[in-house]
Amino acid sequence: MSALDDIKKYVSNPDEAVIASMEKTYALALSNADARQVSFSDPAELKTVRENFVKGKLGVADSDADIDAAIKAVGERVPGHKQRLTVYYLLADHYGKLGVFA
Repeated sequence: MSALDDIKKYVSNPDEAVIASMEKTYALALSNADARQVSFSDPAELKTVRENFVKGKLGVADSDADIDAAIKAVGERVPGHKQRLTVYYLLADHYGKLGVFA
Protein backbone atom coordinates (compact mmCIF):
# COMPACT_ATOMS: atom_id res chain seq x y z
CA MET A 1 0.00 0.00 0.00
CA SER A 2 1.32 3.42 -0.91
CA ALA A 3 1.97 6.07 1.72
CA LEU A 4 -0.78 8.21 0.19
CA ASP A 5 -3.34 5.41 0.42
CA ASP A 6 -2.38 4.69 4.02
CA ILE A 7 -2.51 8.35 5.05
CA LYS A 8 -5.93 8.73 3.39
CA LYS A 9 -7.28 6.31 6.01
CA TYR A 10 -6.65 8.96 8.66
CA VAL A 11 -6.74 12.29 6.81
CA SER A 12 -9.61 13.11 4.47
CA ASN A 13 -7.63 15.36 2.13
CA PRO A 14 -3.88 14.83 2.59
CA ASP A 15 -1.42 17.11 0.85
CA GLU A 16 0.06 14.95 -1.91
CA ALA A 17 2.97 17.34 -2.49
CA VAL A 18 3.93 17.05 1.18
CA ILE A 19 3.77 13.26 0.98
CA ALA A 20 5.94 13.26 -2.15
CA SER A 21 8.44 15.52 -0.39
CA MET A 22 8.48 13.25 2.65
CA GLU A 23 9.03 10.22 0.41
CA LYS A 24 12.01 11.98 -1.17
CA THR A 25 13.40 13.13 2.18
CA TYR A 26 13.17 9.66 3.73
CA ALA A 27 13.93 7.60 0.60
CA LEU A 28 16.99 5.98 2.18
CA ALA A 29 15.09 4.85 5.28
CA LEU A 30 12.17 3.68 3.16
CA SER A 31 14.47 1.50 1.07
CA ASN A 32 14.90 -0.76 4.11
CA ALA A 33 11.81 -2.89 4.74
CA ASP A 34 12.37 -2.85 8.50
CA ALA A 35 12.73 0.93 8.62
CA ARG A 36 9.51 1.55 6.66
CA GLN A 37 7.56 1.03 9.84
CA VAL A 38 7.75 2.55 13.30
CA SER A 39 7.95 0.01 16.12
CA PHE A 40 5.83 1.44 18.91
CA SER A 41 6.95 -1.36 21.22
CA ASP A 42 10.61 -0.24 21.01
CA PRO A 43 11.46 2.65 23.37
CA ALA A 44 14.66 3.40 21.42
CA GLU A 45 12.65 3.75 18.20
CA LEU A 46 10.18 6.12 19.84
CA LYS A 47 13.04 8.18 21.24
CA THR A 48 14.47 8.43 17.72
CA VAL A 49 11.10 9.63 16.39
CA ARG A 50 10.95 12.22 19.18
CA GLU A 51 14.52 13.47 18.92
CA ASN A 52 15.25 13.20 15.19
CA PHE A 53 11.86 13.84 13.65
CA VAL A 54 9.68 15.85 16.03
CA LYS A 55 12.43 17.95 17.60
CA GLY A 56 15.04 17.84 14.84
CA LYS A 57 13.07 18.01 11.62
CA LEU A 58 9.89 19.71 12.82
CA GLY A 59 11.61 21.97 15.35
CA VAL A 60 9.09 21.30 18.12
CA ALA A 61 10.30 22.56 21.51
CA ASP A 62 7.63 20.94 23.70
CA SER A 63 8.64 18.81 26.68
CA ASP A 64 9.64 15.21 26.07
CA ALA A 65 6.52 14.10 27.96
CA ASP A 66 4.23 16.16 25.71
CA ILE A 67 5.93 14.92 22.54
CA ASP A 68 5.80 11.34 23.79
CA ALA A 69 2.06 11.78 24.43
CA ALA A 70 1.56 13.00 20.86
CA ILE A 71 3.53 10.05 19.49
CA LYS A 72 1.51 7.66 21.64
CA ALA A 73 -1.76 9.21 20.42
CA VAL A 74 -0.69 8.65 16.80
CA GLY A 75 0.23 5.06 17.64
CA GLU A 76 -3.21 4.49 19.13
CA ARG A 77 -4.90 6.10 16.12
CA VAL A 78 -3.04 3.89 13.62
CA PRO A 79 -3.73 0.20 14.30
CA GLY A 80 -1.50 -2.67 13.24
CA HIS A 81 1.56 -1.94 11.15
CA LYS A 82 2.49 1.70 11.36
CA GLN A 83 4.06 3.01 8.18
CA ARG A 84 6.78 5.53 8.95
CA LEU A 85 5.46 8.15 6.52
CA THR A 86 1.96 7.85 7.96
CA VAL A 87 3.27 8.37 11.49
CA TYR A 88 5.45 11.28 10.36
CA TYR A 89 2.62 12.89 8.37
CA LEU A 90 0.20 12.63 11.29
CA LEU A 91 2.77 14.07 13.70
CA ALA A 92 3.62 16.93 11.34
CA ASP A 93 -0.10 17.62 10.92
CA HIS A 94 -0.64 17.48 14.70
CA TYR A 95 2.02 20.13 15.23
CA GLY A 96 0.93 22.25 12.25
CA LYS A 97 4.29 21.63 10.59
CA LEU A 98 3.35 20.14 7.21
CA GLY A 99 4.90 23.26 5.67
CA VAL A 100 8.35 21.91 6.59
CA PHE A 101 7.88 19.55 3.63
CA ALA A 102 6.10 21.96 1.26
